[in-house]
Amino acid sequence: MRKALAIVAVMALALTAFVAVGLAVQGTPDSSEAPAARPTPSPTTPPPASVTEPPAPDLADFYSQRIDWQPCASNDDHECGRLTVPVDYADPQAETIDLALLRVPARGARVGSLVVNPGGPGARGTTYAAAGGQVFREALLDAFDIVGFDPRGVGESAPVDCLSDADLDAYLSADPTPDTAAERTDYRASVLAFGEQCVASSGPVVAHVTTTEAARDMDVLRSALGEEQLDYFGASYGTKLGATYAELFPERVGRFVLDGAVDVSLDAKSLALEQAAGFETALRAYVQNCLDTTDNCFLGDTVEEGLATIRELLDRIEEEPLPAGERELTVGNAFYGIITPLYNRDYWFLLSTALASALDGKGSALMTLADAYASRNPDGSFADNSVEANYSINCLDDPTSVPFAQVPSLYEEFEEASPTFGRVFAWGMATCSGVEVASSEEPLDIRGEGAAPILVLGTTRDPATPFEWAEALSAQLDSAVLVERDGDGHTAYNAGNECIDTIVEDYLIDGVVPADGTTC
Repeated sequence: MRKALAIVAVMALALTAFVAVGLAVQGTPDSSEAPAARPTPSPTTPPPASVTEPPAPDLADFYSQRIDWQPCASNDDHECGRLTVPVDYADPQAETIDLALLRVPARGARVGSLVVNPGGPGARGTTYAAAGGQVFREALLDAFDIVGFDPRGVGESAPVDCLSDADLDAYLSADPTPDTAAERTDYRASVLAFGEQCVASSGPVVAHVTTTEAARDMDVLRSALGEEQLDYFGASYGTKLGATYAELFPERVGRFVLDGAVDVSLDAKSLALEQAAGFETALRAYVQNCLDTTDNCFLGDTVEEGLATIRELLDRIEEEPLPAGERELTVGNAFYGIITPLYNRDYWFLLSTALASALDGKGSALMTLADAYASRNPDGSFADNSVEANYSINCLDDPTSVPFAQVPSLYEEFEEASPTFGRVFAWGMATCSGVEVASSEEPLDIRGEGAAPILVLGTTRDPATPFEWAEALSAQLDSAVLVERDGDGHTAYNAGNECIDTIVEDYLIDGVVPADGTTC
């Protein structure tokens, strides 16, 4: 999850509404493990002391907060609020920051609060909750207050700031696979400058945006919501955040859905290799679909011919960028534009349109997809700081970086995993070289011992979080139950698979735990 790989997770916000077509039901949930109904806290009465008891005495003031919900300026049906948390949990009496919150009240008989995170890292939870009508089905919208928060360093929660809009535009447009000495010098300078500017422009929060600290913030939020236990839905990187919470606060885990799971045990190189393979698998599935559903696929007569056509297109764009309105589509833009629609099968037609146009010498369609990835507005501004937050959080969580001069030695291994994208992922291994701060949090061995059953979802041809990661996370978490979606695209819930959707909703609303290993 480095600069060149930012799409793996940063796009979670832009792609929240991307849904996939599920396949036939091959398993059914086991209702024998349904627990008794839980008491529902009143949103207007003070919570009992057991809810607000802090994990340490010096956090008492934070855990005693009540949220002052007010109608949001953008939508009177949504409620906005703030939550105060310490910058550094090791020194909670020092500086504090406020986290942005957004709640969509339950439409029907309220079960409780469902805290949600779309992934990234760097995607805004407030926007995710606000889009709940597209993200979640009616059953969950009726039963839960959908509560999103911008994690520390993200969106409106003390956002990290690294580059001007113009510099960020240039950063995303740069060649992600520098070949010449001059290109590699520019790449190195760009990476180092990114890290330097994050520290110079962001203040002390940039050293405290780890996943562990964000998970601690979630427990403060749980208390402020008046919930004895936290009910949570996390997608993509949000599964890492949820698993981290389960390790830190296992007794506070309520009903947890981790969709599009991340293998939290992987080292940086293994993570990058497996993601590269995942995107290659998704691209192959896309080309195969072109062959299966059209009389004359514009990419070629076989999967290998189609992949070769795409690789040759990228090579030509690297040599000569394509016109895209008043801009030029570089190979960096083209990479993001191709990756974006792979997140969901329903949007493969957009990739076909963009590739056909690019093969005809026109870059505007691919540029539009690349802009969607980065949350870039037509005027050149950016709707959020997702790219900068992604870099800051990932590199603080794991600052592992390969020296620039050693990256070419990784080519063979990465190109074996992904002939199309391998070198991009290899160069991504050098990105954290520019990090100038270190985490104050110790690494965790995530097991979540003592937590209630946790539902882990994986999709067989997920490009960003391979199904093997869901298998791994479910094995690592002591109480995890694995459910498999046989299909394409990123994440499983609300992707057109009724089996998956019913399992998730029965679990969150009624506590029905499915049989481990259920396949849909």
